[in-house]
Amino acid sequence: MMRDVRNVLWAAVLLAGLGLSGTARAQEKVELEIVLPRPMFTGTPKHIKTANLEPPRKEQKRPAFLVPKGTVNLAAGKDVSGSDEEPVIGELEQITDGDKEGVEGSYVELGPGKQWVQIDLEKKAKVYAVVVWHFHSQARVYHDVVVQTADDEDFIANVQTVYNNDHDNSAGLGVGKDHEYIETFEGRLIPVDGVAGRYLRLYSNGNTSDEMNHYTEIEVFGIAE
Repeated sequence: MMRDVRNVLWAAVLLAGLGLSGTARAQEKVELEIVLPRPMFTGTPKHIKTANLEPPRKEQKRPAFLVPKGTVNLAAGKDVSGSDEEPVIGELEQITDGDKEGVEGSYVELGPGKQWVQIDLEKKAKVYAVVVWHFHSQARVYHDVVVQTADDEDFIANVQTVYNNDHDNSAGLGVGKDHEYIETFEGRLIPVDGVAGRYLRLYSNGNTSDEMNHYTEIEVFGIAE
């Protein structure tokens, strides 16, 4: 009788250990590897002031960002649509083509005012980071940058705002608590806490140099469900 009880207890301990091991593997984190384009300018830009500008980063290099093992760029080569279907410069498909260089021919220019671009990941996924390069050959700040996820292309079902630096709600999407920032070759890394969705939409509303909107590349790092 005692032997049977001990066997049951050992089996329970073994199963619990296996469960913990599986959980540990599922939560294993690795550093997100982001391939960067060539820097187009160096040093701290002067005379750029906005009402919501983040303070300069003291570190020379962006700190490492950890994501679950198996995370990949789900946006690579995916379809892109937008509020401006006929960009002034370039084609919307360039936004996910892998070319991040800050040179002529690598970026897309949309019309003035509030505009958005949207990426279809083709299936629902858990998103852990978004990296966006608007235009980095010149120091500038883009206004009303808002990033949302949703389950449907019309952005009605399960809409989640994962980034919003619109401090005065001028874009009409709610008051944001995130900071505006100066564009650099590093792009903007936006942490996302495993939010699930199939579509991503990114808004902007002109910049400190002109009223136009630009995108060089967008990467969406996650794990498809």
